[in-house]
Amino acid sequence: MPRTPPSLWRAALPVLATLALTGCSSDASHADASSSSVPGSLNSPKDTEPKGTEKHEKSGKPRSAVSPTHVSIPSIGVNSSLMRLGLNEDGTVQVPPAEQGMTAGWYTGGAAPGERGAAVLIGHNDTRFGRAVFHDLKKIGKGADIAIRNDRGAEIHFRVTGTETVSKKAFPTKRVYGATNERALRLITCDGAFDAQGHPVDNLIVYAARS
Repeated sequence: MPRTPPSLWRAALPVLATLALTGCSSDASHADASSSSVPGSLNSPKDTEPKGTEKHEKSGKPRSAVSPTHVSIPSIGVNSSLMRLGLNEDGTVQVPPAEQGMTAGWYTGGAAPGERGAAVLIGHNDTRFGRAVFHDLKKIGKGADIAIRNDRGAEIHFRVTGTETVSKKAFPTKRVYGATNERALRLITCDGAFDAQGHPVDNLIVYAARS
């Protein structure tokens, strides 16, 4: 993200419908920001969704009547509440504040976990405060269990079907955010080598389906 904080990405879609989480940094001296965008980005995840959802995304108000409140991934030690993430006024995706790096977020412009469609969770790898909630996401294995609890007390389980490391310049937006009849879950964080400014050049995407 502009003002590139450690392990904080700015998620936005470039013209060719790609969305990368950028701005992660290995340098703890960088200032923190709450959102980011890829230079030259014109689109946002709302471009993959039905018309009329923009006001809900920008306010963080979920499109669904059910909201996820907690995520647990026993195999890698993740146990986090979930905050709501919408869109900023400039169309960039909100991300958890650096000082709440151990808390993951749910993108409210997509489906709620367990509903038909793509539900997307975003979490930091590291921030200037240290390791964050998705620090060990790269260790997750195929078949791993992901449990999501919602505000109605139900717990929904997903199984990891695969992982993908992609360049932030070629983020598969439609594959991650696009419409699907499946009850799908995606988890996103930063990954890869660092560029000259100390920011990871890749994103790690975990794909999961309802058990």
